[in-house]
Amino acid sequence: MDATKAIYIRNIIFGVEDSLVSTVGLLAGIASQTSREIILLTGIVYIFVEGFSMAVGSFLSEEATEEYLSLKKVPFKQSIIGSIVMFFSFVLAGLIPIAPYIFIFSQTAVMVSIAASIVALFILGFISGEVTKTGMFSRGLRMAILAGAAIFIGIMVGKFVSI
Repeated sequence: MDATKAIYIRNIIFGVEDSLVSTVGLLAGIASQTSREIILLTGIVYIFVEGFSMAVGSFLSEEATEEYLSLKKVPFKQSIIGSIVMFFSFVLAGLIPIAPYIFIFSQTAVMVSIAASIVALFILGFISGEVTKTGMFSRGLRMAILAGAAIFIGIMVGKFVSI
């Protein structure tokens, strides 16, 4: 596998996983304490701000890694493309946990958001296992369990830190 494809795969997996986990955790953590409109606004602002932040972080880290490996300044085209992939991966994946709050007008939206995110994480891991030829089901299950634990932490913090 060439380095460019590896950058795309890394940024897609990182962007989608981080977006699903952090967005659903954030929204579930505040859902019991605020209105549907505030939940939607928070989610939308979050995915765009964090998506851009993740893209900048991707650009800077990919560029620094390339420079470290080559021991010279490198053209940043590859790092830019990786950061664009990160941004769109993060923003598009973030719509999955937000969508239930658009269509469901009750606390059921929280459970649907969590379930949809965990299913999406399993699918991401499954596809990752196919691309890397490392076992689709085991990678899907691993992604769902590990990222699901992070989602659980976000939800618990939101429940215990009641304002």
